[in-house]
Amino acid sequence: MPTDYFANDPRTNLERMLAGDLYVADDPEIAGRQQRAMRLAARFQAAYTEDADAARSLLAELLDFVGEGVDLRPPLFVDYGSNITIGARTFVNYHLTALDVARITIGEDCQIGPNVQLLTPTHPVEPGPRRDKLEAALPITIGDNVWLGGGVVVCPGVTIGDNSVIGAGAVVTKDIPADVVAVGNPARVIRSV
Repeated sequence: MPTDYFANDPRTNLERMLAGDLYVADDPEIAGRQQRAMRLAARFQAAYTEDADAARSLLAELLDFVGEGVDLRPPLFVDYGSNITIGARTFVNYHLTALDVARITIGEDCQIGPNVQLLTPTHPVEPGPRRDKLEAALPITIGDNVWLGGGVVVCPGVTIGDNSVIGAGAVVTKDIPADVVAVGNPARVIRSV
């Protein structure tokens, strides 16, 4: 018999997810929000090919906040979009995957290379709860004037400080302070800037 992880918790899975607690992603409201995000992302991509400036209104509808002068090149892949903010004058290159189960905050004047992944979801290490599809999420915060090179992966709960540079292909598993260069897997600081 499966374990009832939520026997004394009257909240829906969506409510648990929004609170940052363990949940199961089979809630119809969660699925509806994901479908909305996929539709808006597809519409944004199609519109961008015709008129990048006109497509901005679709991006603003998809994301929680888009600062002045943001240039985001599709395709863009998100879980919800509504948990993502992008600061002014930030450039995001092709194929950003931003799984925003928790909040993703991208600062101002950032450079995000192609194929970057910002991954907030977490899963239990224990096999039973993972098999039972439990998950949660931790927020990601990217400071101002950060450069994420192509193919960078930022893991759940990570904060990257202002002015830092993350080298191409790095996997960021822990916080990175401001004003440094970090590279590798796992990413490690190699010098100050």
